[in-house]
Amino acid sequence: MDEGMTSRWRVGVDSGGTFTDICLFEESEGRVEVWKVPSTPDDPSRGIAQGVDESLRRVASNPGAQPAASVSYFGHGTTVATNALIQHRGVRTGLVTTEGFRDLLEIGRQKRPDLYDFFVNKPLTLVPRDLRIEVPERVHHTGKVEKALDVDAVRKAARKLRSADVRAIAICFLYSFVRPEHEQEAKRILEEEFPDAFICASHEIAPEFREFERLSTAVVNAYLGPVMRGYINRLAPRLAKLGMAATPHMTQSNGGIIGFETAAAMPVRTVLSGPSTGVVGAQAVGKAAGFTDLITFDMGGTSTDVALLKDGQARLASEATVHGYPLKAPMLDIHTVGAGGGSIAYVDTGGLLKVGPRSAGADPGPVCYGRGNLEPTVTDANIVLQTLNPVHLLGGRMAVRQDLAKGAIGRLAHKLGLSVMQTAQGIVSVVTANMARAIRVISVQRGHDPRDYTLIAFGGAGPLHAARLARELSIQRILVPRSPGILCAMGLLLTDLRADFAATRLMPLARETLHHIETAFAALDTRAEAWFAQEHIDAEARRLVRTVDMRYAGQNYELAVPLPEGPVIAATVDLLAQGFADAHERMYGFVAESEPVQLVTFRVEAIGLVRKARLKAEPLVSDDATNAIREHRQVWIAEEERSVPCPVYERDRLKAGNNFVGPAIVEQMDATTFIPPGMIAHVDVFSNLILEAA
Repeated sequence: MDEGMTSRWRVGVDSGGTFTDICLFEESEGRVEVWKVPSTPDDPSRGIAQGVDESLRRVASNPGAQPAASVSYFGHGTTVATNALIQHRGVRTGLVTTEGFRDLLEIGRQKRPDLYDFFVNKPLTLVPRDLRIEVPERVHHTGKVEKALDVDAVRKAARKLRSADVRAIAICFLYSFVRPEHEQEAKRILEEEFPDAFICASHEIAPEFREFERLSTAVVNAYLGPVMRGYINRLAPRLAKLGMAATPHMTQSNGGIIGFETAAAMPVRTVLSGPSTGVVGAQAVGKAAGFTDLITFDMGGTSTDVALLKDGQARLASEATVHGYPLKAPMLDIHTVGAGGGSIAYVDTGGLLKVGPRSAGADPGPVCYGRGNLEPTVTDANIVLQTLNPVHLLGGRMAVRQDLAKGAIGRLAHKLGLSVMQTAQGIVSVVTANMARAIRVISVQRGHDPRDYTLIAFGGAGPLHAARLARELSIQRILVPRSPGILCAMGLLLTDLRADFAATRLMPLARETLHHIETAFAALDTRAEAWFAQEHIDAEARRLVRTVDMRYAGQNYELAVPLPEGPVIAATVDLLAQGFADAHERMYGFVAESEPVQLVTFRVEAIGLVRKARLKAEPLVSDDATNAIREHRQVWIAEEERSVPCPVYERDRLKAGNNFVGPAIVEQMDATTFIPPGMIAHVDVFSNLILEAA
């Protein structure tokens, strides 16, 4: 660091489909700065480097030098893996598997996505049949080797896949989670024969039972491997060129962060990289504001992500289906719907107005961007309604064309037989209904009443639509963070390093198995310690959290039960039994006391504590917010079916304690908040906007 630079900055970057968000936290003073630049979909690393450089130069004491040298920490959330999986832009992938199991990837669980739809489309099989190669080998479920690995067959498979121009290979053998030696040997041979390929083995990616899910996870990891590795290989040099010496990290789907090296080897752990940090940020903001029961509403340019936090905690799933592909990887329970500011509105064959999931993205973007798109989007509708600034966005840095937006929506209005304003309002109403359905999935369908929760709105478009969404769901309170448009980036500065390790070892819960329990956790602890060393985590910053997946014998689903701290002793059995009984009654409403209980999968979560950004409280001042009014403009109010004059408040000029009533607009660089009639806005000590029904 140059002597002239006294500030040390922690940097969080969230790269989305439309914008790249940057959050800066100055370590000594606790100062927070935010910045936003358009994403560069052809190469996201270009937009990231540009945004980091611009944001640091704005705050650097010596802009002529390399401001990135003042960065002490760099965290990054990305949609690279997610988008590659959704759009099937992974690489040509091969599979080496146990003889007789090449079709398991296509057969799956024989579950139909929709039971009564005869024409439903199954997800694309990521490895075509001719690239799925069987080799003789067989391990019994006890770990006994029934048939040794045929190494010559593995070499032939490697040569065949190399001649087929595959770029990645997944290895998945039956019961490799019990005995991984065959996969280890196969991987060694494949790397020897085909050193240019990305190669991964299922026992490294998901060492758990249920062979189809383990196979699917390994294949997705291989499919995304070269994509993620190429992305990191482009981003890392760009950051180094800026003068950044800090070790870069990337977000995982579980809300924690890992090093670039681990992310390149296990991209499957980053499929919810971007959305997960939004949940982490919302958790911290909500806790500081005094709200622990939250529904997170993260609306960006392409999609909306929602999650439910009960008592301040988001549900962590050990397995999930992402865009049709089962993945055995720890991830926050986030539900995604294709509804964002760039979602395209159209009239379907039945003459009905539909919105999304197709998106205009960052390029060409909404019609109002003036980059050649002719199809109206949600953003265009808000520009026409004037809930969004009809002249510019990003605090004046980005000009928009309301005339182009009106023209596009006018063409849609002609098809529908409605006025331009009615059509624009219809687009907003339809996208609101789409998002309400997503929230009902994570709340009503799981036994939670959304009226008992506070809606925390963030993302570039979240605060703009939050009030309408809350009314749709009868939610009484909305929390809009100080910097809602970059909360995902801020979440990167509020989370710890985290890695998860698991091993399936099926055994009864009994005192006779105490030694096996101890052995299973000892092996996982060893792996966790190796990870701590790899990530250079100090001993005092290391934490281990242990859980066991348990079930009644014969059940097909498990429940995670925390393992008490301390050594595994006789009392551990009783504590696990009670923990399982409590979890089973909470989930299913009963306890089968006479049924034998099984231990299935042992898990260790390794946490490396890092220094985090702090949310700073401000003193309360007057409740009068008139000093923050910048202008008045006509805004379409759906309830009145007309435009009415609304005050436009400047977020930076609002102070803790200020109150005002809707209709009103609050503008800031990274987002716009719409407060409809009948709602009161209050600014709390953390500069959050709290919206409540009058």
